[in-house]
Amino acid sequence: MVDYTLLIQESPKIAIVVLAALITLFITVVNYFIMDKEKMRELKAKQKELNVQMKKHQKEGNMEKLKELNSELMPMTMEMMKHSFKPMIITFIPVILFFSFIRSTFAETAIAGTWFWWYLITAIVSSILFRKLFKLP
Repeated sequence: MVDYTLLIQESPKIAIVVLAALITLFITVVNYFIMDKEKMRELKAKQKELNVQMKKHQKEGNMEKLKELNSELMPMTMEMMKHSFKPMIITFIPVILFFSFIRSTFAETAIAGTWFWWYLITAIVSSILFRKLFKLP
């Protein structure tokens, strides 16, 4: 049996990196199974296309066309938010409980004041890796 408290006390940086990667993996797996990936890819492609057109019309000073494109972009943004909201609802409570656990666990370690930054950097890097691995948009 591994004594996790000893591991956390002896190498808190490694422990926070592992825990952050695990929670990011959990969030990515939930996104993978809940999110409509094809719809999200389609919406992102349309958004990218509209953004290119908006930049072109902005350079030309065509404010009327810019407003028209922006009004097309808003419903797509709302739909993307709706699709990403479902997985967020599922992962919200476990993540809040996880943060409560982490804060209390790492309060008396060498990284007490910096655990959040270790978590954040690890979460960003592992999220990029897991999203590429799972081919999420």
